[in-house]
Amino acid sequence: MKKRIIAILMSFCMTASMLAACGTEEPSVSRGSYDPDESTKEGAKATPTPASEKDIEARIKKVGEKYDGLYSYEYDYDLRGLSGATNGGMVMMTEDVAEAEDFSGSPQMSYAASSMKQETIDYPYMEPDVDWNTEGYNQVKESGFVSVATQPFSTFGADVDTATYSNLRRSLYEKDGYGISGEAIRAEEMINYFSYDYAKPEDGEKFSVTTVLTPCPWNEDTMLFKVGIRAEEIPADSGSNIVFLIDTSGSMFDNNKLPLAQKAFKILQEELTDKDTVSIVTYAGGDTVLLEGAKGSDHREIEEAIDSLEAWGSTNGEGGIKKAYEIAEKYFIEGGNNRIILATDGDLNVGVSSEAGLIELVEEKKQGGVFLSCLGFGEGNYMDDKMEALADHGNGNYAYIDCTREAERVLKDEMYSTLYTVAKDVKFQVEFNPAQIKGYRQIGYENRKMAAEDFADDTKDGGEVGSGQTVTVLYEVVTVDSDFEIPEVTSRYGSDEASDNGSDELLTVSIRYKEPDEDTSKLITCPVGKDDIVDTMDEDTSWAAGVAQFAMLLRGSEYAGTSTYEDVRERLKVTPKVMTDDFRAEFIYLIDLAQDVQ
Repeated sequence: MKKRIIAILMSFCMTASMLAACGTEEPSVSRGSYDPDESTKEGAKATPTPASEKDIEARIKKVGEKYDGLYSYEYDYDLRGLSGATNGGMVMMTEDVAEAEDFSGSPQMSYAASSMKQETIDYPYMEPDVDWNTEGYNQVKESGFVSVATQPFSTFGADVDTATYSNLRRSLYEKDGYGISGEAIRAEEMINYFSYDYAKPEDGEKFSVTTVLTPCPWNEDTMLFKVGIRAEEIPADSGSNIVFLIDTSGSMFDNNKLPLAQKAFKILQEELTDKDTVSIVTYAGGDTVLLEGAKGSDHREIEEAIDSLEAWGSTNGEGGIKKAYEIAEKYFIEGGNNRIILATDGDLNVGVSSEAGLIELVEEKKQGGVFLSCLGFGEGNYMDDKMEALADHGNGNYAYIDCTREAERVLKDEMYSTLYTVAKDVKFQVEFNPAQIKGYRQIGYENRKMAAEDFADDTKDGGEVGSGQTVTVLYEVVTVDSDFEIPEVTSRYGSDEASDNGSDELLTVSIRYKEPDEDTSKLITCPVGKDDIVDTMDEDTSWAAGVAQFAMLLRGSEYAGTSTYEDVRERLKVTPKVMTDDFRAEFIYLIDLAQDVQ
């Protein structure tokens, strides 16, 4: 079975073409990290004119191929330069790497490679590409249009998870990988993967709220409504109490699992200081406290503990989770950030392992004020459903780590928004005025929907939002003067006259949230009127709409309207940020890959 073998089958010397395709440089992961040739860079500084078609396409190709080569290389050939065996044998890596090969300058090298040498062991030949897939996803039923007359309220919990996007990227880059089904794509996680230029909150405010109502790019009979929030940024003066909870079971052996998780935690520990406390708990057949209460500035001690990890045995996730909460509670920082970061493929097989059982476990434990975030790794046996449930009900966030640069994005570039929660149980409620709006369809957030009555009920769980984080929500809206038909329900107790309340407001956005250490919510209200309608989409709205269209096309959505991959690509590629933001340029490249796959 694919990559599930103790040794790595590779050639003794990788070909020059492979090395050239993969490169040896470490890619920049900061937003706006494009590194063109010096001549282009100088010209860009001197000339603020829009990029030419040729420059845009060159930019997309350069970024896409750079990361495509790196991704394939890191994912499938993580042990750079190590040899492989022929039929009847395979290479097992052991300590004391050969001095002839220096791996220290190779940022894509896993720890396993940097501390191992080749040793040929006789094993029966195994075919590495046997197709198998036991991945677990909760199928998402896409929302359809509803009548405002019968459902004027749309209520849901905030979501800042990004796992769907990076998991999909893994599938597209790997090309021969398992992929994820369209029904498992969560559109909101794709939209919220990107940051948006919403205004910062005013002093003393928790969120800024941005609303835009504009013609829908894929349906001439509807409008596109966007609401975006940006959270306040808080200083990390009180420090963090963090427990690294790492799955070291046998299923984590693959290069894109434990070795990649080791690199991810090394990236994070480099950002910590003496204000922070770090503990490391591992679990396989049982749980082990590998490091307890170390200062975040003890980088060498933390790194050595991470380096010592090995994958072997069964997967008792329940025991590991309980032990991690126990350690986190022992070093609890009042008013600080108390968090468990779980790294696993989610393939639990000992103790509580069902989604319902895990939800019950973390909901009980989170009452002590410790949040649980999840980092997903791997493929084939990956359990997305369990990972999402753990993070959602553990008051944390959920990211899928498909490569080193994604680890840097989540744990370095966006560390504060990942680790520092500024508002918990964040809930949205959009109330549509039936005198102005006859129907709507929310895009994404299907598994975050709530009853309208739950909005003001502080016992009902919402989502968590981190320091400086943005959240974007999209609706397709049908105004009363549109020819678009919405199913109607006639009531003997209502009338058209009764619905005409004389207000020019189209809708009202309400947001409830709690401070991280409080149990009573606060309310923000933002009405939207006809004066808020704009004829042309701004760059952020166009981008969010394009990502939503991409998600609909991947799903084969009946609501995609006139959307095509080509149209989305052409509209988004000319947005200025494509020339300055690697992640946006890469998105255009992923559109091309998706067309090839489909």
